[in-house]
Amino acid sequence: MWFTDHMLFHYQRCRRRVYLDSYGDTTLKDPPSDYFVKLREDSAEHRTAMLAQFKPLQRPVFERNNWEAGANATYQMMADGVETIYRGVLTAQGPGDVRYRSEPDVLVKRAGESWLGDWYYVPYNVKLGKKPKPEYQLVAAFAAYVLAEVQGVWPETAWLLLKEKQYAVTLGRYVPKLQDALDDCLEAQSGVLTAANPPEVFISRSRCDMCPWLGHCYQEAKAQNHLSLLPGVTKKRYPTLVEMGITTVEALASAQPSHLAYSLDVEQMVTEKMIFQAQANWTEKAIARLHKSRFPLTPSDVPTTDIELYFDIEAAPDKDLIYLHGVLVVNNRTQEETFHALVAEAPEHEETAWFEFLALVDSYPNAPIYHFCPYEAQTVSRLSELYGDGGVNIDHLLNRFVDIHKRVVEAVALPVESYALKHLARWMGFEWRDEDANGAQSICWYDDWLTTGDRTYLDTILRYNEDDCQATYRVKDWLVKFAQPFWQ
Repeated sequence: MWFTDHMLFHYQRCRRRVYLDSYGDTTLKDPPSDYFVKLREDSAEHRTAMLAQFKPLQRPVFERNNWEAGANATYQMMADGVETIYRGVLTAQGPGDVRYRSEPDVLVKRAGESWLGDWYYVPYNVKLGKKPKPEYQLVAAFAAYVLAEVQGVWPETAWLLLKEKQYAVTLGRYVPKLQDALDDCLEAQSGVLTAANPPEVFISRSRCDMCPWLGHCYQEAKAQNHLSLLPGVTKKRYPTLVEMGITTVEALASAQPSHLAYSLDVEQMVTEKMIFQAQANWTEKAIARLHKSRFPLTPSDVPTTDIELYFDIEAAPDKDLIYLHGVLVVNNRTQEETFHALVAEAPEHEETAWFEFLALVDSYPNAPIYHFCPYEAQTVSRLSELYGDGGVNIDHLLNRFVDIHKRVVEAVALPVESYALKHLARWMGFEWRDEDANGAQSICWYDDWLTTGDRTYLDTILRYNEDDCQATYRVKDWLVKFAQPFWQ
């Protein structure tokens, strides 16, 4: 049985993914999103650019999926002293009938002693990410480990070719972690790699969002009303809850905060929020997060004024670009709403859009600026350092910012699976005009606009951004109405 670097990478994120990749019904996979396709294309471009420094590259020739033949061909190239080997196959014997297999992007020849002669090889892996994520480093250490079994000597390091830098993996630190990971994975073979039944489902938004099995797993979790669908129930906390016999939303809703805090080794305010959340989901009602019988918000925390601004940004991280500042101006005296789209129709227009935004918000000097999560405030601070303030007092401007997401999570537990804007606003009855619109899709639409010049793409982005501003307005309006009885 093969155990590969691909399996190790996904095992670190999700044991269930390894099982489904091996035994799952592929017809149940989600179709790739436009954003996933874009990432795959960006990754291919990055790989091509990184590999250019190693030319000429030679690749072992072998029949597809005949991995032992691939390993033999790779070893022959290593024994011949080929300078750079592309996608070589490295294999080694694991415990029992397990065979390890690694396919680093490049093997680079170095001077030194090994079984091969007076040279050895160092592995390089290309990753699109900007940071050396632990799973990247673990896979790189795995390549070094299998390579050492092949050539009889450890390389001095394993390299990651990231988007903005080369990173040397400290093998002395990661090899012990690798051994623990291998032991854990192989010990669980019967439950992960060969069992008739898959490992338990667990929905973790940050890890699951790009997985092709998300839809399938989500349906199963939904059918079970699984605890992982509750905000606050993390992968780390879940095993402790199970040990305590808390396996249902109803059980968590009835738990004692102090007992739960002791078992989870967290502050009691954390477990109080978890219990409030379970109660909201169990009763399907909004619940005030009262602390010592006091409501945590005052009218000044969510000010209602004659003029209010609702602000949302669209960005393309791959281009380090802010391409749209959307501002909804709400006039509570006249009941008028006006949307302003300060858009960079080309990347070089980012600065112009920034100063147009400053001019607009400065023309309403007393209006609070509502936004959702810290990103908008952080971006305003960064752009002011990059391009200047246009005569606007940035500190005063930022003092007008009100993070409505922060206000919601401080004050209320809602029967939702996430406190993202779409989950909240949809629970409150708001719908986006374009069902498939989201931040990732907006990035793809902007690329399509730049490539084709078809204004339909740009118009769709503006419509989506306006809906985001409207949704932020809806959430603020709902929160004020919910809070009013506590202010009387």
